[in-house]
Amino acid sequence: MRQTYNRRSILGYCSAGVAAAAALLGGAPAAQADTAKFTANLKGADEVPPNQTTGTGSITVTLDTGTNALTWNGTFSGLTGPATAAHFHGPAPAGKNAGVVVWISQKPAEAGTKPPPFTSPFQGTATLTAGQVSDLMAGNWYVNVHTQANPGGEIRGQLVKS
Repeated sequence: MRQTYNRRSILGYCSAGVAAAAALLGGAPAAQADTAKFTANLKGADEVPPNQTTGTGSITVTLDTGTNALTWNGTFSGLTGPATAAHFHGPAPAGKNAGVVVWISQKPAEAGTKPPPFTSPFQGTATLTAGQVSDLMAGNWYVNVHTQANPGGEIRGQLVKS
């Protein structure tokens, strides 16, 4: 016995199958988290008060606004001596000082002990609170690299959206 198929019904089945396969295989665009990128150029002239170091540095920061995950990569060179610590500080605009918000270098294990050496290049991650995200997005965070000769900070840079 011979079966006869209507071309329209075959095309209809194929079209429905393709649509179903696309839906199953993720035909809809995947939701992506938004990111915000920031950079800072670090120099002694931006310290408060400024200093005369020849040291310089830079940092690139990415914030995942869906998870509040912060990642960073940076470098420094020409400091008066080994870096003793590095931090994100805030909230403060350029020209003002503020407390440590997130450690970039490793925090000392106990109060009064020396932290491990901090070298360039460096990288790291942290998860921020909603308030920290708000301050960062408003331009009120800066990066500071400290040395023994400049315990308040040898090089500094305000994080700006890039």
